[in-house]
Amino acid sequence: MDSYSKNGLPPDFRVSYALYSAEEGGRKTPANQHIRWDFRYDHKGISTGTFMIWPEILQPNGQLMTEPFVPTYGLADMFIVFPTSRALHQQHIRVGLRGYFVEGPKRVAVCEVVAILNLHSNPVQ
Repeated sequence: MDSYSKNGLPPDFRVSYALYSAEEGGRKTPANQHIRWDFRYDHKGISTGTFMIWPEILQPNGQLMTEPFVPTYGLADMFIVFPTSRALHQQHIRVGLRGYFVEGPKRVAVCEVVAILNLHSNPVQ
């Protein structure tokens, strides 16, 4: 696992993602690494809300991406910003779960959980 962290904690889970093109309703300008997209579940039975779970884009070798622009598709490590919401996500985040990166109500990428990293060991308080 990589040694970087957000708020002093390692990533909670990893996703594969694919950005929507402008024609598909996605961004019209390139996104930069460290962008603060929020996360929305694809399953209405879980939640219709938007959550502050932020991505850090990875290189194909799994290391943190150092290039400024986010590739059209790839992997991202996800960080739950508010520890108190982690208990909710521990109940729902599973490998294979689909979700979206969003900017307000706008979906900019589809993603799928590919690995659980520290979701169950990072603190909930």
